[in-house]
Amino acid sequence: MFKQSRQSQQFTSEEIEFPSESSRDLITPILRQGARQMLAIAVELEVRDWINERSDLRDENDRHLIVRNGHQPTRTIQTGLGDIEIRRPRVHDRRTGAEHETFHSKILPPYLRRTKAIEDLIPWLYLKGISTGGFSEALQSLLGPDGAGLSPTTITRLIRTWQDEHDEWTKGSLIDKHFVYMWADGIYFNIRLEDEANQKQCILVIIGATADGKKELVAVSDGYRESEQSWTEMLNDVKRRGLKHPPNLAAADGALGFWAALRKVWPTTREQRCWVHKTANVLNKLPDRMQTKAKNRIHNIWQAETKAEAEIAFDSFVEDFELKYPKATECLVKDREVLLTFYDFPAEHWPHLRTTNPIESTFATVRLRHRRTKGNGSRAACLAMVFKLVQSAERHWRRLNGYQLIPEVIQGVRFIDGIKKKEIAA
Repeated sequence: MFKQSRQSQQFTSEEIEFPSESSRDLITPILRQGARQMLAIAVELEVRDWINERSDLRDENDRHLIVRNGHQPTRTIQTGLGDIEIRRPRVHDRRTGAEHETFHSKILPPYLRRTKAIEDLIPWLYLKGISTGGFSEALQSLLGPDGAGLSPTTITRLIRTWQDEHDEWTKGSLIDKHFVYMWADGIYFNIRLEDEANQKQCILVIIGATADGKKELVAVSDGYRESEQSWTEMLNDVKRRGLKHPPNLAAADGALGFWAALRKVWPTTREQRCWVHKTANVLNKLPDRMQTKAKNRIHNIWQAETKAEAEIAFDSFVEDFELKYPKATECLVKDREVLLTFYDFPAEHWPHLRTTNPIESTFATVRLRHRRTKGNGSRAACLAMVFKLVQSAERHWRRLNGYQLIPEVIQGVRFIDGIKKKEIAA
């Protein structure tokens, strides 16, 4: 009884209306119209609430002093759905002098011309290897015909804006911050548009974990090399911005410049060498045929459940490789103590502390851009792009595992092999 007749399943071309070339994308205009309406409603509600909060302000004739006063001229906002036209309500405050107030929309700021998604898309395209001249074509493919409005001149102007944003950000106060952990690294780039041949730029980056376990960008600056002086200036600048408490632990690779600076600025901060960097350094001193075996043996050290087991695995590696490959074992042994610092902190935090992965994973796309363009245009543009990339990535950084234990770390509670030491009652 479920069988349909063959005749009922037959259709002619006249019975089916196929969409034309111009009407194939029917969803985007609908979404754009819905977005415009939702935005208009949100702004209207924002204005209404602002006026209602001041509804008790009246003149001698009992008339409201703050009222609606039509709309401002239509403004075009560039979004991921294309251009959306919106008119913001105008508010009139009849008061004068110091009492006069001006309504400022948080949803639709006065100078907003494109959404944050578009702002994030531009550095992403740049870092994927798109030149400023190719932005219009790329944005047209992603956003439709309306995306062609961003010309190379606009992109260049936007980069200058990001440079100003970075300058302003570096002056931000850290007085209310407490970073229990920090990760530091220096990333090198070739600079094409500089006078000096073979110019190298080093971007110094510090990321911190707050008292509630959230990772935040602490500092990013430009340097010619990863020197002690550059790191000292950067750490002192962080202190000048109001950071009162030194971090409990800092993780970085073996660059001597950072560690020498850290001991000057924050002598009480514990040191943790990055196991990823150390492993790579050791393997570089071994023949190819030995690297897989050595890598597994090194993993056995820092993945051990206890520090005692890690010490045994450490001694075993040195004993087996020292005779034939002394440079490899020397590279490992010289940082023995600071490679195992993480055992004195909560086990839940170990995955975050043993490496500088919070920085390395973020800069993977920066390195991709660097390879595709055979260098960055200028030092200022490179620093601005790095800053915007990290800011964009920062919103997606996940909180530390076991962040509930951070207050105990701050209070100085002892952890042995990642487990809190129980106090013996007197």
